[in-house]
Amino acid sequence: MTSLIANTPVMIALTFGAYLLGVWCRKKSGLALLHPLFICIPAIIAVLLAFDIPCDFYLESNRIVSFILGPCVVALGVKLYEHRDIVAENFAAIAAAVTVGSIVSVISVMAIGRLCSLSPLMILSLEPKSVTTPIAMDIVQNLKGNPSLAAVTVVLSGFAGNVIGPAVMGLLHIKDPLARGAALGCSSHGLGTARAIEEGAAEGAVSGLCIALMGVVTAIVVPLANL
Repeated sequence: MTSLIANTPVMIALTFGAYLLGVWCRKKSGLALLHPLFICIPAIIAVLLAFDIPCDFYLESNRIVSFILGPCVVALGVKLYEHRDIVAENFAAIAAAVTVGSIVSVISVMAIGRLCSLSPLMILSLEPKSVTTPIAMDIVQNLKGNPSLAAVTVVLSGFAGNVIGPAVMGLLHIKDPLARGAALGCSSHGLGTARAIEEGAAEGAVSGLCIALMGVVTAIVVPLANL
């Protein structure tokens, strides 16, 4: 049975099928907390364990899916181009917000980590939590941290921002589209941007820009903070 399932087409179908299952569960339940990733990741893990399929084989089979992620991220530039006038007028404010957001993010992790008596290695691995996974892992790896822990933290950060970010901004009466887009992009990278696009085109454009800027600034701030 395992030999029939352990092949590339089935592994790709498992990926898309698990995600669609997550989307269906969220629509049926109506719960914002029930994000599709919260369903599809455990579902995929359960199938791999049940049929004793190596994780490396699953990842190798889904290389085409990983490759498509690159063009998908680049496609965010379309929204950015469509709203280039608004972005250009507010670029200084957006850049300032990203810089402050990156510094506050790193310093807050360091402060909370020390307060909770976490090891320096763990604190370092948590610091780039608000940038995309590849950038976070590269930053941590170059500083001799734990890339796997960084990846998990990034996913959890993105999930939290996607699910509760809009509600928090609502409680704080943040209604400006640019501010909402910047907040989601700075704090929750790709998942936050996906939510920003759902809110509006302007929010999505600013959020997409903030992903790139946040990655650049954090790549500078984290090493400086750990000198």
